[in-house]
Amino acid sequence: MISMFGSSGRLAVSLIFAFVSVFILCEYVIYYPVIMRCSWPHIETEDSHSPLRALFLSDTHLLGAIRGHWLDKLRREWQMERAFQTSLWLLNPEVVFILGDVFDEGKWSSSQDWEDDVRRFKRIFRHSSDTKLVVLIGNHDIGFHNEMTKQKLERFEQVFNVTSARILTIRGVNFLLVNSVALHGDHCPICQRVEEELHKLSHALNCSFQTQLGPVGQGPPKKMFD
Repeated sequence: MISMFGSSGRLAVSLIFAFVSVFILCEYVIYYPVIMRCSWPHIETEDSHSPLRALFLSDTHLLGAIRGHWLDKLRREWQMERAFQTSLWLLNPEVVFILGDVFDEGKWSSSQDWEDDVRRFKRIFRHSSDTKLVVLIGNHDIGFHNEMTKQKLERFEQVFNVTSARILTIRGVNFLLVNSVALHGDHCPICQRVEEELHKLSHALNCSFQTQLGPVGQGPPKKMFD
């Protein structure tokens, strides 16, 4: 009986050890060899400054209170968090861009649900002060053009400190950030404001004075923009 109990005990310990090992491998370790396959391209520069390291992510679609099951959210967000945190540790980007559709239900979430979604986002995508996180607006965050409202737009802009059109300059590199949902072209108040801001930015970049040569015999160069 003692011998049988001892064998059963060793078997139980072995199974527990195997389970814990597999869990650690699949939920922690596996992200490192996968992301280590990625690397920054080697770029020759004329001066001593290193190239800007920018990481681009898109469509995180954090599930909301309406369509998101708690177990599905737990699993997805854990994987997303581990992948992001491992990427920060291994790749050490200077700036991370998330190109819209941060949330899956931002277009119809209540104020309480919105606050919960934002809290989870900040936990998943936490980062040090050495890394800048830039979040852009997507249609799932504020709704498609016909669903977009000033209230939805402003709550997103306030949380993520963004505007619908601006230029972000990091170490001499210009990034033009635009709310594409507001480019419908129907002169709605939000769209009109974004279009006006883009015209100002084009002048700031001196784009509005660029010219192109017309075909031979058709006169002097003409403006590309009005």
